[in-house]
Amino acid sequence: MPQTSSSLHLFADVLGRVHAACRALAADANWPEGIDFSRVVVEPPRDASHGDMATNAAMVLAKEAKAKPRDLAEQIAERLRADALIAKVDVAGPGFINLTLKPAAWAEALRTVLREGADYGRVRGGAKVNVEYVSANPTGPMHVGHCRGAVFGDALASLLQFAGHDVTREYYINDAGAQVDVLARSAFLRYREALGEDIGAIPEGLYPGDYLKPVGEALAKEHGDKLLAMSEAQWLPTVRAKAIAMMMDEIKDDLAALNIRHDVFFSERSLIETGNNKVAETIDFLKAKGDIYEGRLPPPKGAPVEDWEDREQLLFKATAYGDDVDRPLIKSDNSYTYFASDIAYHKNKFDRGFAEMIDVWGADHGGYIKRMQAAVKATTSGKGALDVKIVQLVKLLRNGEPVKMSKRSGDFVTLREVVDEVGQDAVRFMMLYRKNDAVLDFDLAKVMEQSRDNPVFYVQYGHARGHSIFRNARAEVFPDLPEDAEKRISWLSESAVDRLSDPVELDLLKRLAIYPRMLEAAAAAHEPHRIAFYLYDLASEFHALWTKGRDLPYLRFIINNDADLTKARLAMVQGVVSVLASGLAILGVHAPDEMR
Repeated sequence: MPQTSSSLHLFADVLGRVHAACRALAADANWPEGIDFSRVVVEPPRDASHGDMATNAAMVLAKEAKAKPRDLAEQIAERLRADALIAKVDVAGPGFINLTLKPAAWAEALRTVLREGADYGRVRGGAKVNVEYVSANPTGPMHVGHCRGAVFGDALASLLQFAGHDVTREYYINDAGAQVDVLARSAFLRYREALGEDIGAIPEGLYPGDYLKPVGEALAKEHGDKLLAMSEAQWLPTVRAKAIAMMMDEIKDDLAALNIRHDVFFSERSLIETGNNKVAETIDFLKAKGDIYEGRLPPPKGAPVEDWEDREQLLFKATAYGDDVDRPLIKSDNSYTYFASDIAYHKNKFDRGFAEMIDVWGADHGGYIKRMQAAVKATTSGKGALDVKIVQLVKLLRNGEPVKMSKRSGDFVTLREVVDEVGQDAVRFMMLYRKNDAVLDFDLAKVMEQSRDNPVFYVQYGHARGHSIFRNARAEVFPDLPEDAEKRISWLSESAVDRLSDPVELDLLKRLAIYPRMLEAAAAAHEPHRIAFYLYDLASEFHALWTKGRDLPYLRFIINNDADLTKARLAMVQGVVSVLASGLAILGVHAPDEMR
């Protein structure tokens, strides 16, 4: 069972109190043994006017308690009203229980933020997870479309790590298909060019971008003109290996520009190596299970299916595991289908100890999800699970107008060009400031604006503003306020935070208290965009409080004639700074102490 870091955050604390009330009621009323209380949750209510927290306890336990949800809710509510932390309990609708906490709860929540520091909301002891992302074909530089999947996968991996999981970040190199042979032929053309030949226009079907010129030059330097005397069958493996290696080096450099890394680069070609054919082994494994047969697929209805052939062939019983049709494994030329290699690859993941797998795919692969999930069920005998996250397209704009294609790449804008123009932080944050399965408009001009309309600026400015307040407090009231974060937090931890009683202050403390619960939900749903949304809301409330202080002097962070209140408010500012820095770190975005 995952454990939070040393202190229980407020939502976990209240959940424990709700569980205790339900267990006590169960014991008094002789409910059946073995009731699953894990379905009971405590979460923020949809409408803030309903209270601070809400629980579904009565709704999910009514059947076992043999009571109407509304009646059970009243019984649970009666016990919760005796809790010293809870100010008010209301039963609503068919049996929801709304809780309003005493102000002291929010002061204690701030103390928890200060006490935990960078570990606030962190969980210990989760499952082993494989997150595969990017996995772009090594046929050219990364483009802006790859960028979104790369950032999403990297942030998801960081979120899962923060949530306690043992995460492996993986890149699957598609180095065994027809596309890498096209890459080799394109590179060979650039090799001839490097030797002085006028190659003219790039023929249709080959990659036209200038990015293959360095590959041709490297081949010419390494082999001279020796490759010209060889047949294609002879030079193809050599040129292909060189081109793939150089493209992967470039892809890794592009990813590094976004501070994205992988623990494992897994070669598709390694699955079909002579003497170690994992695809054949996987097919034999499925045959032994009775999941493969010789058969003929009916013609597809409606839209054409890319792998349909009207012939007797080797088929995987995908329909037995939830897919719409059975799937072929071997083409008419006796080579494996892409699907066959993908089955072997995911079985390999499971064999390496990953029962939980997450794949991040582009929008054009949505139709592939059911068959892969069916394959994982079959090859793991139901012990493995595959969650596929689809990242939708990125529309690259400048002041609302589509951006022109890159000359270097031939037909797309490269990732590196975008990072060089607007910076790593803007790219990472904005790629996550929309749910992954929604199309994203990325305007290069807007992400450079210094305004509330630019979310990454607004959030980073919140962190910088907090440090500006510390500098002002050091100059005006507390010359001994430490600059070092750990020492400052220790210095502020003894603050009289119970004095934070204004409704706008309590709202900010409530926002801080939600952070661990938000992370828990984001990790469970595999949705890192929730962090970006939360950070923007937190920064907005912080900026709003600062603005109110300009008009209402009693709300200012620094009160020159009240050192205790000033120190309490500086503790609140530290809470905001700590949580902003934590969330930005998970997203892979810097938290600046000042904006330049």
